[in-house]
Amino acid sequence: MSEYRWLDEDSWNKLVGQFKLHVAETLGCFNLYGMGDLIPGAVEEIVELFIDGTQKVRGMDKPYSKIIRIPRVDK
Repeated sequence: MSEYRWLDEDSWNKLVGQFKLHVAETLGCFNLYGMGDLIPGAVEEIVELFIDGTQKVRGMDKPYSKIIRIPRVDK
């Protein structure tokens, strides 16, 4: 099993900020389809998932609270 080192607070904030910028840049193409207003909210949701995922890698077993189960209508 690999060893993961903890980042200091400044390095962590820089990592999250850079990830956020990359996600926003990637989703920027949706501006072409008039969906630009949805990008900031989507970026925040993706960043939260990134943070939760990295905490799981480091051993913090935190449930994903944003998962919404949509009931099937064919039953």
